[in-house]
Amino acid sequence: MTQSTPLRALYINCSLEKKPADSHTRRLIEHSAAVIRQAGVEVDQVHALEHQIAFGMKPDMTEHGWDRDDWPALFERVMAADILVLGTPIWLGVKSSVCTQVIERLYSSSGEKNEQGQYLYYGKAGGCLVTGNEDGVKACSMEILYALQHIGYSVPPQADAGWIGEAGPGPSYGDPVEGSDVPTGFGNEFTNRNTTFMAWNLIHMARLLRKAGGFPVGGNQGSEWERGTRSGYPLDSDGRPAG
Repeated sequence: MTQSTPLRALYINCSLEKKPADSHTRRLIEHSAAVIRQAGVEVDQVHALEHQIAFGMKPDMTEHGWDRDDWPALFERVMAADILVLGTPIWLGVKSSVCTQVIERLYSSSGEKNEQGQYLYYGKAGGCLVTGNEDGVKACSMEILYALQHIGYSVPPQADAGWIGEAGPGPSYGDPVEGSDVPTGFGNEFTNRNTTFMAWNLIHMARLLRKAGGFPVGGNQGSEWERGTRSGYPLDSDGRPAG
């Protein structure tokens, strides 16, 4: 991949709706993706429930008792992307079970190494989008962004955005509003601002990482640690830098 190769963003929609057209989260993803595309970034989208993703903590669960696992093919799209955005609805105040499953499968490969000996997701930027009719946008974002940075993604400032409607039953994001030409939430300045800021900050982070050739190497190479050195210094019998 060269500096002139366009950046690529992957959105994974973790909606509980089987059909993408029924997903309110998809509508917010499309808002964000439009900003990204206008900046010249290629966009790929995955609706998780259109695929049969096995449960488990191995890269390919067909090697561990499952008859089918679509995750290995999806994982290739993850690795082809400079930017990963997870989209989720809120249920009972937390991210969807599908989102948890996707994070688990990302985690299952987090111990692998990139060409520089760092963990696999180093050099990629991550963010999240959240929709719902109850409180929880920030709580979901905290969990998702923590998970992404823990496995190696770089999280820029303001890497989350979301929309929540009035508490209780009612229209969800993008639903028609009686007497209005603007679907529910589409005119919300807070959501529109944060979605735009998030998109651009992810682009900025991905461009910085691309220009730097990935996340800087130094003191963060799992391969060096495994060979008994930390930042080029030998370790003593307790695993601490010697000398």
